[in-house]
Amino acid sequence: MTRFALTIEYDGRPFMGWQRQSHGPSVQEAIEIAVQKTTGEQVAVHAAGRTDAGVHATAMRAHVDIARPITAFRLSEALNALVRPAPIAILACEIVPDDWHARFSCLERHYEYRIVTRRAPLTFEAGLAWRLATPLDGDAMAAGAARLVGRHDFTTFRSAHCQADSPLRTLDRLDVEQEGDRITVYASARSFLHHQVRSMVGCLALVGQGKWTPDDMAAALAARDRAALGFNAPPDGLYFVGADYPALNGMNFDSRP
Repeated sequence: MTRFALTIEYDGRPFMGWQRQSHGPSVQEAIEIAVQKTTGEQVAVHAAGRTDAGVHATAMRAHVDIARPITAFRLSEALNALVRPAPIAILACEIVPDDWHARFSCLERHYEYRIVTRRAPLTFEAGLAWRLATPLDGDAMAAGAARLVGRHDFTTFRSAHCQADSPLRTLDRLDVEQEGDRITVYASARSFLHHQVRSMVGCLALVGQGKWTPDDMAAALAARDRAALGFNAPPDGLYFVGADYPALNGMNFDSRP
């Protein structure tokens, strides 16, 4: 049995999310079917994170165990051919130790949220960014984001359906960068609660619009109450962009360049 680590890019628009669903297509299912067609084996593909419906990835990390002898190159080539026409690409494939786990070995997960502020509708980026018709104050958003960095009870920014045992999380990074009509929010943590990034971005947008102050972000956090949330940003602009892992024998297994 050989364990292969995959780095996966996908457009989340056609999918119900990463995880297999009984009521619609998923990224996980598409890749597992492609593996079965390649090797004749029924397998489970384990990912670093479980993105929701409509959420994208530029470098999702996953692993799969395969009994049949096959090289990493041939596996990646076969999977890229067989997942078509689904918008999924295997960017990298490599053999890893048997105890390397895409989810449990992960030290840090990284997300980006992309916002475009313009009155005109999006054409090329429809479903790939969140369009807001009014300008946003990126500096105010950055000040609000700073209020959330650190270890906190993130109950306010947690989905009512979140299955995590604890709302305590350590948010290592929440940065806001603005360039013209584009704003990107960068979030990094060892793990996130369900809808945490989208909830934080939705509230940051209120700060950017002047409807909230940066201190209102701190107050929402301190409330530890979902009712204190402004609203959830849509999935369109959210991307899983990387996962960090311990180096093994001098090899870097991170999924970001």
